[in-house]
Amino acid sequence: MKLLTVTIPCYNSQDYMAKAIESALQGGDDVEILVVDDGSKDDTLSIAQQYESKYPHIVRAIHKENGGHGSAVNTGIANATGLYFKVLDSDDWFDKTAMLKLIKFLRQSVVESMSLDMIIANYVYEKPSAHKRKAINYNMAIPKNKIITWSDVKHFRMSQNLLMHSIIYKTKLLRDCNLHLPEHTFYVDNIYAYTPLPYVKKMYYLNIDLYRYYIGREGQSVNEAIMTKRIDQQIKVTKLMIDSQDLMSIHDKKLRNYMMKYLAMMMIVSSALLVKSGSPDNLNKRDELWHYLKVKNKTVYRIITHRKLGLPLQSKNRAAKKPGALVDFRQDMRTQLLFGDIIFSTAFMVSTRF
Repeated sequence: MKLLTVTIPCYNSQDYMAKAIESALQGGDDVEILVVDDGSKDDTLSIAQQYESKYPHIVRAIHKENGGHGSAVNTGIANATGLYFKVLDSDDWFDKTAMLKLIKFLRQSVVESMSLDMIIANYVYEKPSAHKRKAINYNMAIPKNKIITWSDVKHFRMSQNLLMHSIIYKTKLLRDCNLHLPEHTFYVDNIYAYTPLPYVKKMYYLNIDLYRYYIGREGQSVNEAIMTKRIDQQIKVTKLMIDSQDLMSIHDKKLRNYMMKYLAMMMIVSSALLVKSGSPDNLNKRDELWHYLKVKNKTVYRIITHRKLGLPLQSKNRAAKKPGALVDFRQDMRTQLLFGDIIFSTAFMVSTRF
């Protein structure tokens, strides 16, 4: 059995996918690389097949009809033979030194029968055009270099949310929790990083800068303007996260609090984008989203609004429905700091900060 399956979802990725594949190949024979062509119209499939021919015991080219990023990840999970599972987007890459350390650790974990459910590593936002990068680590939030449970974790800053870039799941866990991402939907990485968490019992934080997240490609889905244009998909993902788990049924307090904060972030990011647009239609969508949460889980709704994570953005006050209301809302120092942390933790704001 391979130690790690790396799934690379590809759609019209001919110009940059080679860098992603080459970076995964650095893991050697312990790695299985699934290059999932999601119905591309360029030479993506041909390039994947060339790698499969050159590395037949490592690379598999899988062609499927177009279904979106989530569909490609689903295909990877269904075909994975590795003990652990990692998603690598086709325009991103792994750091060589960190990749070698990860493989060494995976070998050690098998020898020592660690039986980990999730491994966490750092990720780095890269903007080569500006010669800038920003590493996101979990120092002070997660004890490193030891087997831990949720009871061992400390306070997560909003910029320290566990994202698809930082998570390596046990493959069996993803199947046991019946994870199935929606097709033709953006931002499903939030579901991936959220829904399986109650199944995670044992985890390990490797303090390595493994995942390199590329910022700057035209049409990137984390661009603020594009996120606003695709707000209906952001709302869809947020509702699916609300539906996926009754947070009050989670017995582990630290896990419950973490997932509550993650859901609150999703609510406020959606609300911020809707309010910022200023259109009556989007303001109604904001109200409907908060109403949806209230109907689905009144207790969670009360906790989130009581913590003032969402209250200013779902207020019924007339002033809050004006395009300038977001500015008024941010005058409160405590809320302003919180808002800054939340927005910072979303990639679309990272792209504007470079």
